[in-house]
Amino acid sequence: MTKKLYLETFGCQMNVLDSDLIASRMVGDGYVMEEDRDQADVVLFNTCSVRDQAENRA
Repeated sequence: MTKKLYLETFGCQMNVLDSDLIASRMVGDGYVMEEDRDQADVVLFNTCSVRDQAENRA
């Protein structure tokens, strides 16, 4: 049975790269990418947050 992965990325360009790396690894492990979150076996949200030090500089 094929395992389906839904991956949604929020945040900066670094998050997009991280999501690409995650997706590549998961596909290598036998997952296929799924566009419909409700049909996926695994749902991942890649997010980020502003760290205190960066916020203080702004």
